[in-house]
Amino acid sequence: MSQPHDLSALHQAAAIRRGELSAVELAEHYLARAQRRNDEVGAYVTLAPELALAQARAADHALREADPATLGPLHGVPVPIKDLTPVAGVRCTFGSAAFADFVPTADDRIATVLREAGTTMLGKTHTPEFGLTAHTESDVAPPARTPHDLTRSASGSSGGAAAAVAAGLAPLAHGNDGGGSVRTPASACGVVGLKPGRGIVSGGASIDPTGLVTSGALARSVRDAAALLDVLATPETGDPFPAPPPAGGYLAAAERDPGRLRIGRFHTPALADVPVHPDVVAGYEATSELLVELGHEVVDVEPPYRVRDAAGFDAVWGVLGGLAPVPPELSGRLAAITRWHRERAARIDGVAYARAVAELHAVARAALVRLAPLHALLSPTLAQPPLPVGALRDDENPAAGFAAEKAFSPFAATFNVLGVPAVSLPLHWTEAALPIGMTLSGRRGEDGRLVALAAQLEAARPWSRRLPPTW
Repeated sequence: MSQPHDLSALHQAAAIRRGELSAVELAEHYLARAQRRNDEVGAYVTLAPELALAQARAADHALREADPATLGPLHGVPVPIKDLTPVAGVRCTFGSAAFADFVPTADDRIATVLREAGTTMLGKTHTPEFGLTAHTESDVAPPARTPHDLTRSASGSSGGAAAAVAAGLAPLAHGNDGGGSVRTPASACGVVGLKPGRGIVSGGASIDPTGLVTSGALARSVRDAAALLDVLATPETGDPFPAPPPAGGYLAAAERDPGRLRIGRFHTPALADVPVHPDVVAGYEATSELLVELGHEVVDVEPPYRVRDAAGFDAVWGVLGGLAPVPPELSGRLAAITRWHRERAARIDGVAYARAVAELHAVARAALVRLAPLHALLSPTLAQPPLPVGALRDDENPAAGFAAEKAFSPFAATFNVLGVPAVSLPLHWTEAALPIGMTLSGRRGEDGRLVALAAQLEAARPWSRRLPPTW
C-alpha cells in the first residue's frame, strides 16, 4: 500500500470504509508529518492533536456502528480549518498578534459542519492578519511557503491551507475567499482551489455584508475539492444570499461530461494596469489550445471587471478590514498593513461605503448580462509566478505593499464581485518547476458545469505527479 498521504482524500475515505485504514491511523500519520515539516512550510499556526485524535476515534466508532453507505464522502478524513474560523477549545489567532492567546468557546458553523460530516480537524492553518493580504506572512507564525520552492511565498490569504495540501501535511483543506484567497494560494502551491458561487456555503456569523467572501476547498484533485464542497454546501435559514448547490452535488458533477461549451477568455488585469509575466501568458495560451482540443469554442472577450472599476472594490475591501472588533488596548499589536486599511476605513463614511457596494453590484449586473452567452471564462489566476517570501510585505509603506498585492493578483477579485463559481487549476509549470494556475469561472448557479469542465481538463492534462521535492 502507498503511504497514506500518497492517496487522494476520496481514496483515503474508501480505505477507511473497507477497514484497510483507520481514521486514527490517518490522523496520526498527518500529525507526525506536520510536526516534522511544518516549520519549513508554515502551513499550521496551531496543531490540535488531542482534538484530532478524539474526532478520529469518534469516526472509527461511527463506522463500526453505522451503515457505511450513510456516512459522508469524507468520513474519517483530516480537514484542517483556516485560522479565521473559530473552533471551540483551539487557539484562533485570526493571523494577528492581538489575538495570539485567544481560545474560542464555541464552534463556527464551518467547524460544526465538518465535525458532523465525520472529518477530523488536524489544526488551524496559517493566514495573514484577518485574511487581508495576498501573502501569508503574519506576526504569529513562520511565513507560508510554496513547497515547490521554499524561498517563495504560498500567497494568501489561505496560504497555510494550500501549503499544507501541497506538502502532504493534509489531504485537503478548508479556506475562504473574498478576493482570491483560495485560488491565488492554489496557484502558488500547485493545487486545486475551488470557490463556490455566492450563497452556496453559509457564511454563518460572518461579518461580510457584501457577499464577496465564501468558504471554499483546496485539494490535490478536482474530485477531492468537489467532495469537500459537498460537505460544506449546507445553506442555513436566514442566509442573506441563499443558493442551492448543484443538483446531485459537486462530486457527481465531476463525473459528468460538460458538453461543448462557449468559453470567453481574457488576460487583461482588472485591479491594476500591469504587465502579465510571459510564463503566465504561455500557460494561458496553452490552456486555450487545450480547451479547443477538447471541442470547446474559445473566444476573446473584454474582461468583466476593469481597472476603472477597482475603486469600489478597494473601498469595500478597506472597510471589511476595519470591521474586525479589536480592543483599543490591543490595536498597537496590529500589522502595519492592517492599521493602514483600518485608517482608510475610518475615512469612509456610510454614504461612501453604500455607494461603493452599489457600484460593485452595478458592475456585476452589467458584466453578467454582457457575458450571458458564454458558459465559462478563462483567465490567469495570478499575473506572476510565485514570488519570494517578503516580496509583497512593506511595513514601511503599506500603500505600496497593497499596490504590489494588486499587481500580483489583479484577476481573482473579479469573480468575487460577480458572485460566480471559480476554480484555479495547476495546468502550467515554468521551466524552473514553479506552478502557474489558470482560472475557469462559470455562470451563477452553474457550479456543476464548471466542476465538470475542471475535471475534464484534469483528465486531459493530469498534474498528480507534480509533487514537491520533499514529498
